[in-house]
Amino acid sequence: MRQVHIGSVSEFADPGRRVIAFDRFEVAVFKLDGDFFAYLNRCPHMGGPVCQGKMIAKVEEIVAQDRTSQGMIFSKTKMHVVCPWHAYEFDIRTGLHPGNPRAKLRKIPITVSGDDLIVGLPDVGEHSEQGAPADVVSRDR
Repeated sequence: MRQVHIGSVSEFADPGRRVIAFDRFEVAVFKLDGDFFAYLNRCPHMGGPVCQGKMIAKVEEIVAQDRTSQGMIFSKTKMHVVCPWHAYEFDIRTGLHPGNPRAKLRKIPITVSGDDLIVGLPDVGEHSEQGAPADVVSRDR
């Protein structure tokens, strides 16, 4: 696995994200409440650019004791990213789809070293479908 410096912690808004393009794939880095999460920018549903979709709080239903709906609210603790192709949602902290835990984003290792952010890119053999990493090109979203 190749370690790549992608910027400094102070460059990221909170909440925020940056999509980093390599030769044939992209990695998205999210910042939520001071924590960083990184995923391959490829939706498990149909391969869309999932991490470029809207970031939105999870919609939750309030259910009363008698099991009747009391309406919907936005979560105060869970944020999702919504794939722009087919609206599949994924929890930014876990990478999981809320209704199907088998549908998940591919995590990319990310570490904070001082003010530096470093991602671990798969070796060419580990990532043959997506291609080999090349120069970094980043886009804030």
